[in-house]
Amino acid sequence: MDVVARILSLALKELLALLRDTKSRLILIGPPILQLFVFGYGATFDLNRVPIAVYNEDRSAPARELVARVVGSPNFRLIREIGHDGEIAPLIDNRRVLAVLHLGPHFSQHLLHGEPAPVQLLIDGRNSNTALVLLGYVREIVTTFGTDWRSAHGQAPPPAVLKVHALYNQDLRSQWFIVPGIIGILTLVVTTIVTALSVARERELGTFDQLLVTPLTPAEILLGKALPSVLIGLIEGGFILLATLFWFEVPLRGELGALLLGMLLFIFSAVGIGLMISSLATTQQQGILGAFLFLVPAVILSGFATPIENMPEAVQHLTVINPLRWFLIVARGVLLEGDGYASLANTYWPMALIALISALIAAWMFRHRMA
Repeated sequence: MDVVARILSLALKELLALLRDTKSRLILIGPPILQLFVFGYGATFDLNRVPIAVYNEDRSAPARELVARVVGSPNFRLIREIGHDGEIAPLIDNRRVLAVLHLGPHFSQHLLHGEPAPVQLLIDGRNSNTALVLLGYVREIVTTFGTDWRSAHGQAPPPAVLKVHALYNQDLRSQWFIVPGIIGILTLVVTTIVTALSVARERELGTFDQLLVTPLTPAEILLGKALPSVLIGLIEGGFILLATLFWFEVPLRGELGALLLGMLLFIFSAVGIGLMISSLATTQQQGILGAFLFLVPAVILSGFATPIENMPEAVQHLTVINPLRWFLIVARGVLLEGDGYASLANTYWPMALIALISALIAAWMFRHRMA
């Protein structure tokens, strides 16, 4: 009981030290909320109101109908109707439009004769991802128009028609993919930085030597430093999860307990890594730099934006020691796929192992620095 009381006393002291400072409170509360909404709304793979121009050399009813379908889509915004070829290049070069839709003078004639009617799309390819998404939008509209035209005019339908049904995310809303990942990223950032500063702050303020003369053992000191970080991580993660469910309206299809268990193990692993950084840092600046040295590759190699399967094989093996990779599987699995405890068992033990190994290394380095 004395051991527990000593650890809780140190944990309470650490928590009060964090909350007593106005700047620390602002860092813990303000930036995560701001980043949640900035990333939730700003980080998206969707294109809305893309500026385009139309060069329609065939003023017939079919050509006007196709143009109306493209311009009427919420994904596009008509900037100009072009009258000759010389207007195309300046619009794209100056980034006034991202694409130009061109219908030739014989577009309707080809349709009426049952022949392929070419539709040209000139795209600004400087941003390849945007260009590919835009191309997909236009291709879908043109394909639907062609199928409807054949059906309305008694022509033979295309030999093969692709019908797409997206599982887990029927409307392909990018927020449903991005926001669950933000739960892990923001929780990892806050927890790692808070933990990385814990011991470094004591050294910088000159109070670390006072800890050493207390009855606390090195393991008890580390545990007392870790508990406030775990609590803060749970509060931050819980708040972001509530915003995910009730503000961004991402569905919860699996077991909430499975997600909370994964979050707890993820926070333990982040705290363990933070303790490793803190045991090496002698100043708070070194602690912050060490935290970001870990956080940047952790986010890039987590599968948040780039599928891990597309990475080189050597890099894929490296992602195994990244706790964020495993938590993203848990978050997206529970929220979108309806996963539970059994289906996520293979993601729990890697996070638990990372937490255990990182905590043991932190304890060893802490004792080594004290010697």
